[in-house]
Amino acid sequence: MTSSNLRNVMQNNATTSETSKSKGTFWMFLVPSLLGLFLFMAPISYQGDITIPVAILAKSIQALFGDFIIEIVTSIIAIMAVASLLCRVHNPAFIRQRPFLNGLFNPTPLWLAVRVIGGIAVVMTYFQLGPKAIWEENTGGLVLEGLLPTLFSVFIFAGLLLPLLLNFGLLELFGTLLSKVMRPIFNLPGRSAIDCMTSWLGDGSVGILLTSKQYEEKFYTQREAAVVGTTFSAVSITFSLVVLAQVELEHLFLPFYGAICLAGIVAAVIIPRLPPLSLKKDAYIDGSKPSKDADAIPSGHSTFSWGMKLALQKADQVKSLSSVFKQGIHNAVDMVFGVLPVVMGLGTIALVIAEYTPVFSILGQPFIPFLELLGIPEAVAASETIVVGFADMFIPAILAASIDSEMTRFVIAAMSVTQLIYMSEVGALLLGSRIPVNIVELFVIFILRTLITLPVIAAVAHLIF
Repeated sequence: MTSSNLRNVMQNNATTSETSKSKGTFWMFLVPSLLGLFLFMAPISYQGDITIPVAILAKSIQALFGDFIIEIVTSIIAIMAVASLLCRVHNPAFIRQRPFLNGLFNPTPLWLAVRVIGGIAVVMTYFQLGPKAIWEENTGGLVLEGLLPTLFSVFIFAGLLLPLLLNFGLLELFGTLLSKVMRPIFNLPGRSAIDCMTSWLGDGSVGILLTSKQYEEKFYTQREAAVVGTTFSAVSITFSLVVLAQVELEHLFLPFYGAICLAGIVAAVIIPRLPPLSLKKDAYIDGSKPSKDADAIPSGHSTFSWGMKLALQKADQVKSLSSVFKQGIHNAVDMVFGVLPVVMGLGTIALVIAEYTPVFSILGQPFIPFLELLGIPEAVAASETIVVGFADMFIPAILAASIDSEMTRFVIAAMSVTQLIYMSEVGALLLGSRIPVNIVELFVIFILRTLITLPVIAAVAHLIF
């Protein structure tokens, strides 16, 4: 064989090998991404509700463990409180030398205190010890029995399966395709639309988990993570219907959810442009700055072709499925063992304040003139429900059930959903994650959302009633 023939054979073999590798990369992108889309975003009717497959899997865990899931959650939170205290005192080398374990068992002093409060609260609630205000059904009992079993099961499946969205190029493709919508309207990367859709169709806690992981991996800046976490971790359609049912207005679901969507979009456009969100740094978690042309499409590429190129590059970085599975386990462990104690501690404190002190009623007094200006009947009764939503989203609807005016009940129910930040779940999850927000900022955002969404909801209510 001549040297030229040998060279041609080698070139053909290289081309064939490259083509084969390219096809393999494409399938590595396509199959997990489609599976991730289905699991996290496909709307499915289940037991009369519209939900997503991940939420159905979570419910299967709850059904499998039954009431025993409360014992599991109680044990996890109590053990984490004790283990974190012991690690703070003894600081064992086998934990200190492993970044994942060190991050899990060595929180900052503030979060150590919250974790210990959560441990004490969960033991008191489970065994019904100490003051009834801590453990009764509207405070610690609501968090332990009503919320934590759901979060526990959601965190397991969402954490394990989240790499399907994060690791195989799906967000790179969608981020490029949607950047022309999300960037000019919300000043956010296109990939943030995935967080919104996942929350809207399924569960806000999954959206927060997704946002936190993308922030940790430098896909979101501090400002972007804070905006997405507080703006796009929307309440699912299913829970919106539950809130509406509580105020006995199920027949108005379409205008009710339309009012929620409209008010949510208005808030998403305005609030990120106001402090405290506007003051957040456009820097990644390590302090580095994003490139100014991060969303730019290079010449010679369409939006789709550039998105596919980025997606295939991301998929090509996956060296083994075992490493992806390991990351999923880390996600699940981090959320279950790290966040559940925070939710128990902060959620119980917020609900005790709401149930046994006049704090939220007093804070609601300044809203009476505002409600009267908007033409809302029974403004005094309505004002008592406004700020209490910071403790738990469902409390306003419970209080509103005794109000005679259907219009007022409609406004309160829709407002409780669009306020979004409530400490018994979303607020505590945000504080327990690495998303850069504190409790004061969350309260300010909560008030801003209330002030901005109330006029929109009231306008829709006046059209209906």
